[in-house]
Amino acid sequence: MALAQITDSGPIGAETTQRGGPLSRWASQHAATLILGVLLLLLPTVTGDFILVQVAGWAMILGIIALSLMFLAGYGGMVSLAQMTVAGVSGYMITVLGASSLPTISLFWPWWVAAPLAIVIAVAFGTLTGALSSRTEGIYTIMITLAIAAAFFYLTLQNWPIFNGFAGFTTIPAPVAFGINWKHPLPLYYLILFFAALSYVAVVYVSRAPFGLALQGVRDNPRRMEAIGYNVTAHRVAAYAFAALLAAVGGILMVWLNNQISPGSAGIEATIDLLVIAVVGGLGHPIGAFVGAIIYVILRTFALDALVAVGLDGRRFQTIIGLGFLVIVLFSPDGVIGLWRRWTARARSAQERNGP
Repeated sequence: MALAQITDSGPIGAETTQRGGPLSRWASQHAATLILGVLLLLLPTVTGDFILVQVAGWAMILGIIALSLMFLAGYGGMVSLAQMTVAGVSGYMITVLGASSLPTISLFWPWWVAAPLAIVIAVAFGTLTGALSSRTEGIYTIMITLAIAAAFFYLTLQNWPIFNGFAGFTTIPAPVAFGINWKHPLPLYYLILFFAALSYVAVVYVSRAPFGLALQGVRDNPRRMEAIGYNVTAHRVAAYAFAALLAAVGGILMVWLNNQISPGSAGIEATIDLLVIAVVGGLGHPIGAFVGAIIYVILRTFALDALVAVGLDGRRFQTIIGLGFLVIVLFSPDGVIGLWRRWTARARSAQERNGP
């Protein structure tokens, strides 16, 4: 019995009904990705350091971490609220193993040793989280991963010898390698962009590989997959491990960009924000994680100033974010990417009706 081949753009072969050559079909399916990629590549030529790093760079980091959540939820049917926690583990570990403002805690190992070890520890943590939660479904998975996130938050908040309590760590240097100081805005931006693109390509590739197709089968019908010989639990745990790798990379970039980490960096509020980003962007396509992150960061950065400009309390910016989330979810349950797909589908249908 063959496993149904499903990709992020629909069942394989469905595009053969569209007009145009293979290149035009591919471009129409990935138009949002192409447009976003070109804009990000050219952004340094038209903007300053603040927009470059604190808006675009921060959005891409959140997008990488949200991409790990999108992979689990979109392809595996598992909503994990521990992905920001995995990023926090990675961020804390590179601080403890590497350099910071606290020589009594940090070991000051070189970054090329601290960073891989931090990723390995975070992936192990994410895999263990998957082993604990992969045998459950629905609300039970959400509650287990939320409990793990809360436990890590209070561990970092109350533990001073290892995590420096609520104060956290500051003055965390980005690496200097190949003669480049990666803390400078332009190199840091392109470093983040490189890993964002790499993460996106990795998720697209894995989703179409045999493992990804089997994972989607587990999502759709786990009993049937188990009956034909697939190990459902092993596929789910492996998915958590892969997602943890993405989140771990995002956690290290988060520390290098912000130059600090504290319990709030991976707290419950940050966890909920990550879920909002993934849902607003759309769980049906990897690019949705980055689109949702861009929308979130723009609102969070400029909503406060906009409210003050019209005479309202600037502290109400969370209300603006919440209203935006509700509007998008009400009109498009599959997020902004769902709106884009429906718009392009209508435009293509109108073009076909009108003829050449």
